[in-house]
Amino acid sequence: MQLLRDIAQLRAWRAALGERPDLGFVPTMGALHAGHLSLVEASRARDAVTAASIFVNPTQFGPNEDFDRYPRTLEQDCARLERAGVAAVFAPEAAAMYPSGDATRIEVEGLSARLDGASRPGHFRGVATVVAKLLHLVAPARAYFGQKDAAQVAVLRRMAHDLFLPVETVVCPIVREPDGVAMSSRNQLLSPAGRAAARALPRALRAMGAAYAAGERGAAALVALGEAEIAREPGLRLDFLRAVDGETLLPVDAARPGALFAVAAFAGATRLIDNAHLDAAGQWRM
Repeated sequence: MQLLRDIAQLRAWRAALGERPDLGFVPTMGALHAGHLSLVEASRARDAVTAASIFVNPTQFGPNEDFDRYPRTLEQDCARLERAGVAAVFAPEAAAMYPSGDATRIEVEGLSARLDGASRPGHFRGVATVVAKLLHLVAPARAYFGQKDAAQVAVLRRMAHDLFLPVETVVCPIVREPDGVAMSSRNQLLSPAGRAAARALPRALRAMGAAYAAGERGAAALVALGEAEIAREPGLRLDFLRAVDGETLLPVDAARPGALFAVAAFAGATRLIDNAHLDAAGQWRM
């Protein structure tokens, strides 16, 4: 596996590949867990060559967010990616991705202000900008993302479509801990009490799913049920729990195929997200 630390090295590696319709790409911010590795596995099953990136992107963090606290474990991450069969890892410094004088940002209007974008102004602008840069540099046939970041996926799909980027966005299922908590790099920042409180997020989604299975289709009723479950956990502070269309992130009034039930909450200073969605057959997935 090659570790590429600057753009010149990445371009040289990419040029040596030539035209590759079978290149998969997994962009990450590092602090890797089994969820990230499931994306690598999905690419390895489909693509002849898999590349990944590790970059804690400063432009997607607000001034009072956890950029400085975000876990950074490059050596360990690279070892895990090499064992997983990744051919190259692009791990640049911030100055390489945002050189002096950098002034261009990508804004996906509308979508960027919904769900996490409403709670974290400018977040999705930073995400769209860095992912557009990475896709331009790596030029993969497919890029792999996790369903946990469903709002981000909606933003990036729209961006790729609108900019005519020749890349397929592949979304892989959420990978969960044995107690149901969605795997996240931010879980490392939780205190023991915060980690225990985080179990209320999947518990709320499961309760909503049980009500849906019993015949409830009203989005407001399902959301109220989930909110009540989270309210019983004093260690969490709810940011939002909403029922939206999975593509537009606009509110829906009924649970139907394509609906997304997204939740965000704080355990101490750490913000966690999770979601469930209804697939094309109307099955509750989380």
